[in-house]
Amino acid sequence: MIRRVALVSVLTLVGGCSHDTMPFPSLSPRPAEMLSFAEPATLPEGPVQPDPALDGQITSLAAQLNKAVAGFDTAASGAERAAAAARNAAVGSDAWLNAQTALAGLDDWHAQTSAIITDVEQLAIDRAATLARPYPALSALTEKAHQESERQNATIQRLQSSLKAA
Repeated sequence: MIRRVALVSVLTLVGGCSHDTMPFPSLSPRPAEMLSFAEPATLPEGPVQPDPALDGQITSLAAQLNKAVAGFDTAASGAERAAAAARNAAVGSDAWLNAQTALAGLDDWHAQTSAIITDVEQLAIDRAATLARPYPALSALTEKAHQESERQNATIQRLQSSLKAA
């Protein structure tokens, strides 16, 4: 019995001395685990440095926004007339279908405005990723685009609610 216990003990100890040929990952902290969650240092106060490339992008996006606003306003006047003509019309009538078609055109212009907002916000995100301070012209364009989108949405909702539901 003692021999068996001794044999099992020796085999267990010898097994602990063996070497595994399979590589296993290190248990050391990974680079991502060493990152700090502390807030980044605040940027020094002062004027924001002009960025001609960003100014060019802002100018282009502002022109696109102005075009979308003008297109929406033109389409909205036609949609107002179509909705007024379809106020008491039956669902599926020609007047009702014309009003729905005009509303679809407004939705298209609103989608263009939303796409411009996405582009403007992406510029702001890219700038923030470099820890740069907010760019005043970009912030102003973002605010203007959001206000325009809200105005367009309110117009579409108002016209849609004036028509009979399908």
